[in-house]
Amino acid sequence: MIPYATIEEASIALGRNLTSLETLWFDYSATKSDYYLYCHNILFLFLVFSLVPLPLVFVELARSASGWFDSYKIQPKVHYSLSDMLKCYIDVMKMFIFVVGPLQLVSYPSIQLIGIRSGLPLPSLSEIVAQLIVYLMVEDYTNYWVHRFFHSKWGYEKIHRVHHEYTAPIGYAAPYAHWAEVLILGIPTFMGPAIAPGHMITFWLWIALRQLEAIETHSGYDFPWSPTKYIPFYGGAEYHDYHHYVGGQSQSNFASVFTYCDYIYGTDKGYRFQKKLLEQIKESSKKSNGGIKSD
Repeated sequence: MIPYATIEEASIALGRNLTSLETLWFDYSATKSDYYLYCHNILFLFLVFSLVPLPLVFVELARSASGWFDSYKIQPKVHYSLSDMLKCYIDVMKMFIFVVGPLQLVSYPSIQLIGIRSGLPLPSLSEIVAQLIVYLMVEDYTNYWVHRFFHSKWGYEKIHRVHHEYTAPIGYAAPYAHWAEVLILGIPTFMGPAIAPGHMITFWLWIALRQLEAIETHSGYDFPWSPTKYIPFYGGAEYHDYHHYVGGQSQSNFASVFTYCDYIYGTDKGYRFQKKLLEQIKESSKKSNGGIKSD
């Protein structure tokens, strides 16, 4: 809760006038507890889980009905009906209601412990971006090793196999997992803010960004116009789709966001070999077609 009764008091404490964004933040949060603000995460997660994959539902339905978007589908032989995708969403919402939501409600003491603040001043754009980059790097590295553990014999059979029920991922399947996996994967997500704590707004953005990334990599589509194509070392949907396609035997493409860990530790060799082989087949096919002359 902001410890100032009026905007004038806040301005005096900061030694300057509040910016327009800080004024909006003061008007919204001044009378609200930090716990109440933290619980906004539940609403944000619900909206992200529910709304962001919706365009992919329409794309999948249009593709099944008319063949549109077939060229962008990574596994074009796989088709999902509306009932298939609705079932996935309902399963995810059950996990949200019984695991994710309650976890958010009881984890506030950890937010207090690491020092996530909700007062003034608001962080600058450069501070937010810098912290989000740190969070991405920390989560990516720690998630890589957790993911490798999930592909051990015990980890896969007891926990991770649930997530791999979708060998051809769809957007709604991004958070589809065993409840234990949801809890464990919360640790890498939380480590960045624990190392470099920032403002509550930055924390909100981080939680939303992490879910957006997960939905994008599980979309099942490789759209050439995706802005993530321009992010160095970003894995993306095509990269992660291979991991699901191989399934339980996969010892490749464990990366959460970036691909450098897979490259450094040699866990992308199967993917790179397959990609090189497919390129050779396509090149050979082009040459064969080019050599055929009509009478």
